[in-house]
Amino acid sequence: MKINMNNLPTGSICQMEEFLKSNSEIAMQISKDKERYDFIRDVLIKTHYKKLKRKEKMIVQKYLKFLTGYSKGHIKKLISTWKKGLLFFNPTRVINKFAVKYFTSDIARLIDTDVAHGCLNGKSTKEIMRREFEVFGKKEYANIANISVSHLYNIRNNNLQYESSEALFFKHTQSTQVNIGIRRKPFPNGVPGFLRIDTVHQGDLDGVKGVYHINIIDEVTQYEMIATVKGISHHFLKPVIETLLNSFPFEIHEFHSDNGSEYINKIVAKLLTDLMINQSKSRARKTNDQALVESKNASIVRKLFGRNFIDQKFAKIINEFNEKYVNIYLNYHRPCLFSEDRFDRLGKIKKNYSQSMTPYEKLKSLENSSQYLRNGITFENLDKVAYSESDNDFGKKMMTTKKELFEKINKITV
Repeated sequence: MKINMNNLPTGSICQMEEFLKSNSEIAMQISKDKERYDFIRDVLIKTHYKKLKRKEKMIVQKYLKFLTGYSKGHIKKLISTWKKGLLFFNPTRVINKFAVKYFTSDIARLIDTDVAHGCLNGKSTKEIMRREFEVFGKKEYANIANISVSHLYNIRNNNLQYESSEALFFKHTQSTQVNIGIRRKPFPNGVPGFLRIDTVHQGDLDGVKGVYHINIIDEVTQYEMIATVKGISHHFLKPVIETLLNSFPFEIHEFHSDNGSEYINKIVAKLLTDLMINQSKSRARKTNDQALVESKNASIVRKLFGRNFIDQKFAKIINEFNEKYVNIYLNYHRPCLFSEDRFDRLGKIKKNYSQSMTPYEKLKSLENSSQYLRNGITFENLDKVAYSESDNDFGKKMMTTKKELFEKINKITV
C-alpha cells in the first residue's frame, strides 16, 4: 500500500500508538530508502526522542519499524547514528556481500545425502559426502565435501532449496507409530481389575545384566504380584505375565504399562486379546499415570531385594521365593494405606489416608465384592490363605527364608 507521508502522525506518541492499533493487520511500508531515512529523522526530531521515557521510546521504535520495514536492530542502529548527527542517506554506499560458496548443485548433493540416510547428524553427513568424493570418486561432491558442520546446519535450517525438498521430512526424528494399546489413564471407578505393571532392573556388573523384577498391582485394592525373570524378552515375559494375571482372584479388565517395548509388542497384545483384557499405555508428559506402581517399586521391591547386582542365574530361586512368600505376604499380611478423597472450599481434592488394611481386606470391603471374583474362587477359600497364619508369624517366616536365600546367593557369587 502506498503511503501519503503527509497524513502520518510524526510528533504525537498517542497518535502513533493509536495508529499502530488500528493498522496492525495492514501491510504498509515506505518503499524508497531515501524517504525512509528522511521519515525516521523527521519523527525523531518532532518527538524530541532524546527526552522521551523508555516506554514512549519503545512506541516510536515500533512505529518506525512498522512503516519502514526495517528490523528492530536496524532501527536502533539508525537511531544511534541520528544521535551522533550522522543520519543521512548515501546513494553511493557500497553494500558488501559474501561470495557464494555453495551453489544449487552443491545443495542438491546435500539433499540427496540426507534423503538417502534419513538426515544423520552433521559430522556423519559430512563424512559421507567426503567419502562420496574421495573414496568413490564422485566429482560432484568435491565442493560440498569441504563444508563445515555448523554451515551444514545453517543450510538445513535456512536454505529455501533445502526447505522445499523432500529432505525436510527427515530433518527431525520421526517417531515410530505403534498402534498397540490406547494412550490413556485407566479409570476403574472403584472396580478392581485395572492393573499397572512395571519392570525393576537389579543392576549391571561388568557388562553383565542382572535379574529383572516384574511388578504388577491393582489400582483399587492394591493387590500386588511380583515375579523375577532372567530377561525382558518375550521368551521370558510371556509365560510370567500370563501366570501373574491368573494369580489375581478377581477378573482383569485393563492392563496399563509405560511405553517400553517389553510390554508394547504384538506378543503381549495377542496374549491380552486372547484373555479379553484391554491394553493401555502412559500418556506423554503425564508422570502420574504410573505413580502407584513406581512408588511400590521403591517401597516394596527395592526394600526386599535392594539395589545391588544379582546374577540372572538366580532368577528361578528368587521367583520361587516370590511365589511361596512375597506375593502371599503382600496381599494378605501387609497393610496398605487407602485414601478418602474430599473437596475443600476451593474445589481442590484433598486426600486423607485414614484407611489402613490389607489388599485382601480392601477387596472384601467393596460393595457386593463377590461379584468381582473369578469363576471357581470364593472368599471361603481365600480366607484359609489369609488367616492360616498371623501377620507377624508369616512375616518372620518370610524374612528368615529371605536371609537364607541371600546367603546362598552371596556364597555362590563369592
